Amino acid sequence: MDEDSALRPWQRIRTRLHLFLTGVRKRLTVGVRAVLVDGDRVLLIKHTYAPGWQFPGGGVEPGETAELAAARETFEETGYQVKGRPQLLGFYLNRIAGGRRDHVAVYVWRDFRNAKSFKPNLEIAECAWFALDALPPDVGKGTARRIAELLGQGDPASEW
Repeated sequence: MDEDSALRPWQRIRTRLHLFLTGVRKRLTVGVRAVLVDGDRVLLIKHTYAPGWQFPGGGVEPGETAELAAARETFEETGYQVKGRPQLLGFYLNRIAGGRRDHVAVYVWRDFRNAKSFKPNLEIAECAWFALDALPPDVGKGTARRIAELLGQGDPASEW
């Protein structure tokens, strides 16, 4: 930030107070999903607490960028470590999970490596690769729509 755009101490306090009160009042949440594409295959996970196959992902922690959160969640849930900058597929309102306040950023990586073997745990039951044109029958509807968008088979949506 240059000197002309730097906040004065009282402006910084007012800004932080405003953001805190807005956050308490509106409770907006931001989540992320990571799409790992290897040629004609996509990596999906199955949670222990929710039905269907989904992209790896989760919530953005305070002070964390959405991109970093997607990379972190991918590694934690699958053992894959992403490389480089991803493509932002879209930013979606997720009425299913969060009513009117949950938004999800979806990032696509084509460069990654398997850094740790996947082992089922309390959160993730399965992790597997699927052909983009042969998804499992119980793939999540939002996940299937994002894959169609990625393949240019559907109009980009604004909701999950």
